Amino acid sequence: MNPPSEIPPAAGRKSFSEALGESFWLSAIWLVCVIFFAVTADLWPLAEYDHMNWESPAAPPGTEIHAEIPGGGRPVEMKKVSLLGTDTMGRDILARLIFGARTSLAIGLVTPCIGMVIGGLLGMMAGFYRGRTEAVIVAVMDVILAFPGLVFLLAITFILGPGLDHIILALGLLTIPAFTRVARANTLRCARLEFVQSARMLGQSDIGILVQEILPNVIWPMIVYALLVVSYMIVAEGALSFLGLGVPAPTPSWGAMIAEGKEVLDKAPHVSLIPAMVMFLTVLSFNIMGDCLRRAVHPKEEQL
Repeated sequence: MNPPSEIPPAAGRKSFSEALGESFWLSAIWLVCVIFFAVTADLWPLAEYDHMNWESPAAPPGTEIHAEIPGGGRPVEMKKVSLLGTDTMGRDILARLIFGARTSLAIGLVTPCIGMVIGGLLGMMAGFYRGRTEAVIVAVMDVILAFPGLVFLLAITFILGPGLDHIILALGLLTIPAFTRVARANTLRCARLEFVQSARMLGQSDIGILVQEILPNVIWPMIVYALLVVSYMIVAEGALSFLGLGVPAPTPSWGAMIAEGKEVLDKAPHVSLIPAMVMFLTVLSFNIMGDCLRRAVHPKEEQL
C-alpha cells in the first residue's frame, strides 16, 4: 500500500548517484576521513593530547618538540616534529585535533538523533491524530522554543554538572521542537493522500499506518534536516566553549581549541585558525551533503 517512493527506484540508482553531484562525494570523502581518524586515534603514534610542553608554547607548525608518545606501559618521552605546531600550553595541535574530533562529532551526530527520534514520534502523532493531541504537542513545543536555550544549558550544567553526556542531552532536547515541526508538516501532507485513506478502509491499525505508510515518507526530510542540525550542533559546541559551558578540560574539542587560541591571535594565529579551518570544512561538508541530498530526493523543487 506504500506510495511510489520519493527516491528513484533501484533501477535508477546510477541516476540518483549522479543527481547527488560531485560536491556530495567530495564532502563525504572529507567526513569519512575525519571520522576514520577520530575512531582510530588510539592507533596512531600521536603525542599525548594533554601533555604540556612549557618549553615550546604556541610553537609554529614543523617545530621539533619534546612529546610523550603512548607506549605499551608508560608514555615514552621523545623528540617529535609537531606537524601543526602547539597551543599556548605546548600541547600538540594535531593530536588534540584528532582526539577532539571524537568530542565534536559525538555532539554533532548524537544530538540530532535524540531530536529526530523523539521529535519525529511526537510530530507524527500530532499530524496523524490532530485535535487535542496536536494542540498539546504543539503547545509544549512552543514553550520549549520560547525558553532561552542558553538559560536551559546553564540549568542543565548546574543541576547535572559539566560533562560531554550532559551537553549532548541538553542540546538534544533543544532540537526536539524543530524535528517535531518537520515530522508534523510531512505527516499532515501524507495523511490526506489516497494510499493512507486506502489503508484505513482496509482496516489497517493506526500503528501500522504510521510505520508502514507515513514513516517512509517522513524519514527522508528528517534525515536531510538532521544533516543541517549536525553542522549547527558542531558550531554550537564551539560557542559554548567560548562561554565556558563546553566540555571540561583536559578533554579536547574543536571549539575549546579555538577559544584557547584567542589570546594569541596576533602572535600565533595557527593555534585558533587550524582547528577553525577543520571545523569550517566539516560543517561545510555536512551542509553540502544535506543540500545535495535534498535536491536528489526532491528534484521537482529545483524546477519551481
